[in-house]
Amino acid sequence: MELSHIEPQIIWKNFSKLNAVPRPSKKEEKVIAFIKEFGENLGLETTVDEVGNVIIKKPATAGMENRKSVVLQSHLDMVCQKNNDVNFDFDTEGIKMEIDGDWVKAKGTTLGADNGLGVATIMSILESSDIPHPDLEALFTIDEETGMTGALGLKPGQLTGQILLNLDTEEDDEIDIGCAGGIDVTISQSYETEAANGQTVRFEVKGLQGGHSGMDIHKGFGNANIILGRLLYKALEKENIQLISIDGGGLRNAIPREGVAIASVRNAQEFIEEITNGLKKEILEEFASVEPNLQINIENTTSSEKAISEADSKKIILTLKSLHNGVYRMSPDVKDLVESSNNVARVELKEGELKILNLSRSSVESSKDSVAEQLKSVAELAGMNTFFSGSYPGWKPKPGSEIVQLMEKIYVEKFNEKPHVVACHAGLECGIIGANYPEMEMVSFGPTIRGAHSPDEKANIPSAQKFWAFTKDILANIPQK
Repeated sequence: MELSHIEPQIIWKNFSKLNAVPRPSKKEEKVIAFIKEFGENLGLETTVDEVGNVIIKKPATAGMENRKSVVLQSHLDMVCQKNNDVNFDFDTEGIKMEIDGDWVKAKGTTLGADNGLGVATIMSILESSDIPHPDLEALFTIDEETGMTGALGLKPGQLTGQILLNLDTEEDDEIDIGCAGGIDVTISQSYETEAANGQTVRFEVKGLQGGHSGMDIHKGFGNANIILGRLLYKALEKENIQLISIDGGGLRNAIPREGVAIASVRNAQEFIEEITNGLKKEILEEFASVEPNLQINIENTTSSEKAISEADSKKIILTLKSLHNGVYRMSPDVKDLVESSNNVARVELKEGELKILNLSRSSVESSKDSVAEQLKSVAELAGMNTFFSGSYPGWKPKPGSEIVQLMEKIYVEKFNEKPHVVACHAGLECGIIGANYPEMEMVSFGPTIRGAHSPDEKANIPSAQKFWAFTKDILANIPQK
């Protein structure tokens, strides 16, 4: 859908063009080429570094040459999630959008406003001829959502900017000055398979909200993998059970919305009736206010696949019950900030091969390590293997920096209210970039986006107008060198 009739037209025009280009994480070839061509067509110095980040430079407008230089930064990739009943190929199709009142949504998929609206805003500034600004370096990073390898691969000396404005925050009244670091914790093991001894039962959890595993982790949303673990534990408690397969969750930074487990259970019909009238009802009551669309289905099915042994099934089920999920610790220093958390993001058991993917986050490195070590301890007690990967640092707040004070002042003057100067529990690239550019002042801000990392993602139209006006005023008032 063409959105260029919405104000600010230039941003929605560029967002529509961007969303026509497939851009899954780790498959950014098409969007890299798109942004590279965009910069070259404007006659601006455009380079692609060895990992795939695109850097476009634009000289200062007349009278702004003596101001501090600015890096405008957003990431090109998007989280690719869809509802199970939606037929969509993120590798080949552009996002199908629609307007719903004051919101722009996608049809059954993630919208890509995270971080597509930031990318579109930078594109709009680069192609503008009437917006005052200092020397600009537009930095479009890759793979932010599945490893931040673009930011990690950015070398010292590639940028000369003195201030970095990251356009990847999702509340328009926030000025973000710090974020959590993260680490992937992957648990795995191989098991022998054998013939199943009981009747096959299908456990299904669906209809959960999902959401961002950093920004939404404290909201009490259901996690499909954890709910599956509870159902399977009840089967373990009441009957002998052999697991056949588990397919729960998806991306590491998305709270799992759906999951299915297939198992062989003795006295299956009696068990299904008992759990339907007992635990299922209890779970639905627990989540009634926050997950009104939660569905739990437990029914007889058939399967030609082999199962794993009762002993190995018990180890897996007890592990799922033991892994920490959700908030691990609230910050004692920053009000209402989640310090540390874990998301049990993906559980897959297929033909005896088990893999459990977690994303642990923390704004304190030692606490991040503690969460990861707790997961490893549980896994090793169950005889499983644990692998740490993708570790990235947090971003330490500097509330007194010149750019933060300037943005607070402009916000108050423009909107007659104080902004919230915050640190967030999401992972932003600022901490990684700051490791190579320690003297660079950094701030993150953006328009209001809801439901990021889920098919419910939507972008607020009036907020985009507010964000655009704020961004232009910031650029026009950048301090002198």
